[in-house]
Amino acid sequence: MVHYGIHFIVPILIAFWFFKDNKAKVALILLAGILIDVDHLFANPLFDPDRCSIGFHPLHSYWAIAIYAILPFFRVTRILGLALILHIIADGLDCLLM
Repeated sequence: MVHYGIHFIVPILIAFWFFKDNKAKVALILLAGILIDVDHLFANPLFDPDRCSIGFHPLHSYWAIAIYAILPFFRVTRILGLALILHIIADGLDCLLM
């Protein structure tokens, strides 16, 4: 419940609280952060409830996370970076709760 709340509720709350002028657009971009889960399709088995995504899937690797952490420092990639970081936070919290 916490995992999916961070994936779906927190992005909408952030968009409506901090981006009042473009809240719908920002909410969609923040929600699109879940698209990095496409790398789960290359895992074998496809779904493993006991597997932590962080460090296992390519778009959840530590190198990718380092790049995501840099993106918010640039105006052009700020919201995208926030979306990806929120996704990693959700997955990281999920790993901690396992």
